[in-house]
Amino acid sequence: MGRDGRCAATAELTVEVTGYDRQPVVHPRRLALVRSAAGWRVEREEGAGGPPPLWDLGAVRAEAGARCLVLGVDAGGAPASAGSSSAGSSSAGLAAVGDRAAAAVEALWGTAWAGRLLLELPATGEQFARLVADDRPGWSGMAAVTVAAPGAPLNAPADRILVNPETFAGLSDFGRQVVVTHEAAHVATRADTRAWTPLWLSEGAADWTGYHDSGRTPRQIAPELARDVAAGRLPSALPEDAAFTAGGEGLAQVYEQAWLACDLIARRFGPQRLVALYRAVGAAAPGPDRTAWLDGLLRERLGPGLAEFTRHWLAEVRTLAP
Repeated sequence: MGRDGRCAATAELTVEVTGYDRQPVVHPRRLALVRSAAGWRVEREEGAGGPPPLWDLGAVRAEAGARCLVLGVDAGGAPASAGSSSAGSSSAGLAAVGDRAAAAVEALWGTAWAGRLLLELPATGEQFARLVADDRPGWSGMAAVTVAAPGAPLNAPADRILVNPETFAGLSDFGRQVVVTHEAAHVATRADTRAWTPLWLSEGAADWTGYHDSGRTPRQIAPELARDVAAGRLPSALPEDAAFTAGGEGLAQVYEQAWLACDLIARRFGPQRLVALYRAVGAAAPGPDRTAWLDGLLRERLGPGLAEFTRHWLAEVRTLAP
């Protein structure tokens, strides 16, 4: 303690959102304490590393849907984002989108997950970037992302959907629904997703869930890939994991390639075969030969091995040409 009656301390603040968190979330905090005649009091409190909890960014309002909870930072005093007044990007509008997403995901992936969603809506894109705490190219322009709670234990699942208010507000109602349903699919499949799950499968399955029964044609869902095909730029293999994390130009085509692969499985073999394959991949850790491991799982669950499936997929890619 200093001569002025002040001292610093570190502490852990545990928070649990009832009905959504399966275990308390731990937030490390730094405290500035001051001693007076009445005793010690906290003079200042701030985060001690990692992404901040949502309430560090401003007053938080809660909007409850039937199957989701939206925690939104009050935009009062924050710079207005383009389109932020749109009903679809408000907390109430987001809750309605979340309710539909939860129902759509349950219809395809079953009930082996919590069946409800927790969404966080910061007031600005800058706040979104602070919550994501990832500086990889392209992240700041994402409309939403699924993450573990800030300060959560390392084994905690990625169970919160963070929405980028500026990018999200610029989407159509259809686009917003696809984005949130995509992220909801990640929440629902988290228990079956492992570090070895190919990103073309995890991201493709999430996109397939988001677009399921949308009535959109493949060219409408994969316009960037269709333009590449028309220009003679065709992929030669399913996208590698690194293609999803590099960001920048070509990322849209990578996601569209993944969607087409999962859509092909669902159309040719049935949606439940896609779900079963996804869970089988998560349940069986690969050996030293990852290609042989995936080839075996595809043969077991679908019939064609990796090479044959890739040929079928490339044929689907070529059909995107006008």
